[in-house]
Amino acid sequence: MILEKVKTILAEQFDVDEDKISVETDLQEDLGADSLDVVDLLMSIEDEFEIEVPDDEIENLKTVGALVNYIEANS
Repeated sequence: MILEKVKTILAEQFDVDEDKISVETDLQEDLGADSLDVVDLLMSIEDEFEIEVPDDEIENLKTVGALVNYIEANS
């Protein structure tokens, strides 16, 4: 369920097909996210899942799987 929501957010934000997003998808390499894109994404994630992602955690969230694991552990 979390993965599906994350995929929906990513698909909207990066204009990609949800079917092309998997847990192995790298936010920067595969989706072309720059630092501003990542900040926007994390704001959307924080709003959707009602969590807060500290700045020092951002560098650890490079893949969709890492993002989903973080949400699961902190929501």
